[in-house]
Amino acid sequence: MTTTTLAVLVPLLPFLGAAAGLLLGRTSPGFVRPLAVLPPLASLVLAVTVAVRQGGGQAIDAHTELTPTGSVPIELALHIDGFAALVAVLVGVVATCVQIYSTGYLRDDPRYPSYAALVSLFTSAMLLVVYSGDLMVLLVGWEIMGICSYFLVGHYWETSEARAASLKAFLVTKLGDVPFLIGLFALATDAGSFRITSVLGTVASGGLHHPTLVALLLLAGVAGKSALFPLHTWLPDAMAGPTPVSALIHAATMVAAGIYFVARLLPVFQASSAAMVVLAVMAGVTMAGSGLAALAQDDIKRVLAYSTIGQLGYMAGALAVGDRGAAVFHLLAHGAFKALLFLAAGVVIHASGTNSLAVMSRMKGLRNRVPDAYWTMTVALLALAAIPPFSGFFSKEAVLGAAEHVATGHTEQAPGAAGWIVLITGMVTAVLTAAYATRLWLLAFHGQGTEAPDHGRQPVTMTAVLWVLAVPSLAFGLAYGPLPDWFDGRDLTPVLTTSVLGTGLALVGVVITYGAWRHTTAMALRVPLGAVAAHPDADAGLVEAEAIASHEPAFGDVAYVPDPADPGRLLLGPLHRHAAVGFHLDAVYHALFVRPVQAGAQLVRFLDREVVDTYVRGAGALPRWLGAAVRRAQTGNVQTYVSALLAGTVVLVVAAVLVATGA
Repeated sequence: MTTTTLAVLVPLLPFLGAAAGLLLGRTSPGFVRPLAVLPPLASLVLAVTVAVRQGGGQAIDAHTELTPTGSVPIELALHIDGFAALVAVLVGVVATCVQIYSTGYLRDDPRYPSYAALVSLFTSAMLLVVYSGDLMVLLVGWEIMGICSYFLVGHYWETSEARAASLKAFLVTKLGDVPFLIGLFALATDAGSFRITSVLGTVASGGLHHPTLVALLLLAGVAGKSALFPLHTWLPDAMAGPTPVSALIHAATMVAAGIYFVARLLPVFQASSAAMVVLAVMAGVTMAGSGLAALAQDDIKRVLAYSTIGQLGYMAGALAVGDRGAAVFHLLAHGAFKALLFLAAGVVIHASGTNSLAVMSRMKGLRNRVPDAYWTMTVALLALAAIPPFSGFFSKEAVLGAAEHVATGHTEQAPGAAGWIVLITGMVTAVLTAAYATRLWLLAFHGQGTEAPDHGRQPVTMTAVLWVLAVPSLAFGLAYGPLPDWFDGRDLTPVLTTSVLGTGLALVGVVITYGAWRHTTAMALRVPLGAVAAHPDADAGLVEAEAIASHEPAFGDVAYVPDPADPGRLLLGPLHRHAAVGFHLDAVYHALFVRPVQAGAQLVRFLDREVVDTYVRGAGALPRWLGAAVRRAQTGNVQTYVSALLAGTVVLVVAAVLVATGA
């Protein structure tokens, strides 16, 4: 079988599995789990085969015209280079692990058949984006992922949080997709084709007429899909969906799509220095802001969500300094350890009965209840914090090294300003990342208080995949040697300067957070439910904690509050309450966009009801009045009609006489 045929089957098999799952899920429940697991597993095997055959060499290109469209044809095209082949393998690995994990995690969920089918469709759409050689076909996969995320985030639609989160995710990403679509049309107009190879050829020959405008339009869509500032606000709220969905969205689909798109079309963005600086600013704000926000979150999944936003900032930073090899290297490494973090977090949540780190911090011995999650999550957090020799160290240092080269003028593939922005914010984020990773580990697994509840052993399907993902989280970073053959030949070896600084700053973050935790643990409060607001140390954070306690499963008969036992509150100080709500960006959007739209809707409603309806009612009232007058004259009495006729005749005669006399 040819490589092209195998590549076509890679996205096709999960799609067929999704279709079969939707058709047979209700009538033949015995087929649901095989249809959920086997198609992505087969797709993974084929993706590995395609990657081996491609071997990091010449890109595989194949195309056929999909439909005649006039001057700009739309083609069903494949373009598989080295990093596309590896990203497809990542998608296959994570999707397969998520489907296997979900068979245990959602084993009692009545909507599991539709869930599994949507996960397969999600996987198929991302693989279509990865392999597509035509921008319009890529857009199809791009939009299918958007609708799949809407349904999967809203899986628990009985809760208002899930409904609001799914709608928010859909609308925010669509907000970015509108300028994104305009940018694609502008790009294709200049290139005369939607084919990626044609577009890149046009850019190389200087045929792109408005590179800055096109790049900025495309960046709007990328910001929405990959949760970059300022369109990142949907991702933390998307944690209302099932935990395996979070793993899939954060590790291998959806948010990875925007980074992958920029990597694939990087020359388009490099054609505009202004666009590269804008991308660097977006990356810098995303990194630093999400690091501060993660340090203030109580929900373990929201900590990981802001962590993903920060790591996406690193990837965007690598692209802003013109190194797509470093960006995709970090995308691959991050995909492994972030999938592991979310799936391990699902085990922890299942065992503890809560998402709240404040509650977990009062559970003694939780790590003994979930040893598989404890050890594998420790590996993933070390990779996240970029501690050597874990994979995150090598991939993150590739980003910082690329930024250092641009900032110091060793390479001119991007503006020097972009290099300095990424380098400085990347170093600051290294401290913050290590701090919130340490905080999560300490609060979740080293609590002190009542013995953690015992819910029995977790299903093997949930724990086995943790160890599978722990292997690349630990060892994938060592692939920095052979990977340049797959990534434009760029050297990914860690740079001594940034390695020492980055690791040193990460260790500083670990030590400071550990010290703050030791200090705050001694000051931990044990407050009865309902007494939080009355406590003499109560503030907005404590009142917020009481609200959390009222929604999360209670631990015994008390609510455990994050103040003052939370080291994040001590480290952030007055900034904590602002970081906890994402620096009020949602409130800003509500004031700038939601309120004006609501006010406009109310104005339209008033005009429709009081003005338009008044004219409509008036137009109907006048004929009714005339009809009533005429109806009163039609009495049916012949004598009345004759009398009126005679009276009219007399009037006419008198009038005629007067006229004649006057004449």
